[in-house]
Amino acid sequence: MEKIPILKLGEILLVSIQVDMHDRLAITLQDDLTARIVKDRARGVLIDISSLEMVDSFIGRMLGNIAAMSQALGAQTVVVGMRPAVAITIVELGLSMQNVRTALNVERGIEMLQRAVEESEEDTTHEPSGT
Repeated sequence: MEKIPILKLGEILLVSIQVDMHDRLAITLQDDLTARIVKDRARGVLIDISSLEMVDSFIGRMLGNIAAMSQALGAQTVVVGMRPAVAITIVELGLSMQNVRTALNVERGIEMLQRAVEESEEDTTHEPSGT
């Protein structure tokens, strides 16, 4: 069975989609990624879609769902490498990508995630106690 590799870099999980996404593979990625977020206690997820030339409505929704699930598990998500045709398709399909942060490339995406992780750590250390 085809799987998309998930690599760990500190508190960040890296996903590079190098194959054409189909519905079953997207569902498998969602399941694998959410399990890895919990297992590795990841604080960030970077998804590189630079190899995707097109997305359909299902794949677009899955990216949004993955970001929402990651956030619910305490991990921020950044999608990098979006081609213009993919961005146009997402907008034309009217897909909600409100949970999805984007960056032009992997380097910028990692910088965004590292800042988000640092900010969330500062927030938790500055929370008032319940007394």
